[in-house]
Amino acid sequence: MSKKIKILLIEDEEALVEVLSTKLDREGYEVKVGFDGEEGYAMIADFQPDMILLDIVMPKMDGYDVLEKMKEENIKIPVIIISNSGQPVEIEKTKQLGAIDHLIKTQFNPTDVITMIERYLDKIKQREENPNATEEEQKEAEPEVQLPKLEDPNANKLGINVLLVEDDSFLRDISSRKLTKEGFTVFEAVDGEQAVLGASQVKPDIILLDIILPVYDGFQILEKIRANPNPEVSKTPIIMLSNLGQDNDIKRAMEMGANDYLVKAHFTTEEIVEKIKSHLGK
Repeated sequence: MSKKIKILLIEDEEALVEVLSTKLDREGYEVKVGFDGEEGYAMIADFQPDMILLDIVMPKMDGYDVLEKMKEENIKIPVIIISNSGQPVEIEKTKQLGAIDHLIKTQFNPTDVITMIERYLDKIKQREENPNATEEEQKEAEPEVQLPKLEDPNANKLGINVLLVEDDSFLRDISSRKLTKEGFTVFEAVDGEQAVLGASQVKPDIILLDIILPVYDGFQILEKIRANPNPEVSKTPIIMLSNLGQDNDIKRAMEMGANDYLVKAHFTTEEIVEKIKSHLGK
């Protein structure tokens, strides 16, 4: 019988603890819970978890404190943040402190947590089985992402592929319908991993990119695409399409290589279509 994977859940909301621990237990994981940061951190040494699910706002020690202590003690256990906030400043700070991913409590269900855990554990297993593999070889070992492809057979096709990266199903559906009616071929990605892999596989003519997303946020996606060694991918025009309208968010995106930044509440789908045509010179 194979050894059970151990998950340490550090979270003070009892209802969420009950839901997640029950789901993890049913999926065959061994789960222990710390109801505040201090208790949770103290459990790491004895429990030796394979992965940690960590809240940010907690009594005694918050999630940042836990991450900082883990960094100081050189504890390399993967940490997924589970937080009420999806603000880029929080995501960036937890990333710098070593967290591998970030889930927003209002935007996930227990199955999403299991999927994320399994994805990262599979990557760790691949590295352990082939420790000498180059980064390129590790990428090649990852499965291709099959992105939904939407076309309107009645539209005057423009021959332009758009990668729409949006996790809100309602907004994604509205935008996709409008774009396909205008003659664009639309590929949809619902999280950061799909976006990064999809950009390499589809090589779209332009990308519409949300910021608050599962797996990687829009800034991380932008950074990864601009760093792609293939210029056909790295030079793809990218329009950030977000609810975040703060000057520092806009400035950051443009400095990182975005071609434009649209605040969702300020633009209609018709105006977004015109922006796409403008950037592509159509």
